[in-house]
Amino acid sequence: MNWFFITLFYSGLSPKAPGTVGTLVSLPIGMLILIYFSAETLFMATVLITAIAIREINKYEELSGIHDDKRIVIDELAGMWFALSVAPAISVNINEISNFENGFLIQSILSFLLFRYFDITKPSIIGRLDREARGGVGVMADDIVAGFAAGILSAVIWQAILKFITF
Repeated sequence: MNWFFITLFYSGLSPKAPGTVGTLVSLPIGMLILIYFSAETLFMATVLITAIAIREINKYEELSGIHDDKRIVIDELAGMWFALSVAPAISVNINEISNFENGFLIQSILSFLLFRYFDITKPSIIGRLDREARGGVGVMADDIVAGFAAGILSAVIWQAILKFITF
């Protein structure tokens, strides 16, 4: 079991809001991957990290007997990165981040806010996965679905903004 990995560089050890701290750590790393590589790279990295996380969380739960320990925040990274690979899903130059016309920064922030909302409130299938799925899959699944929902909704919101505002 790799504590450094499942607590996302120990950010999950934050005494207050470890999930939010883990998501805040994940956001700029995911944005940098989008800037320097691509949405496809971010998506594939997320799939790989998710597979490794499931295995590591299963080891942790077997040793500790604790399911979905709040200090485990690698699931926040997976959810946030899935949201980013869906929503902005564009590669921009580092100098174009603050250019609102490309939507990169706005969609990234929207993805963060919506992901945290879905992860905290756990509506619909997200809550059901959180309650019923066990092991590493159970820890990861609700965040992955929350990430996809956040990414899709932020992209829809961005498209609505583009319809009503001309830059």
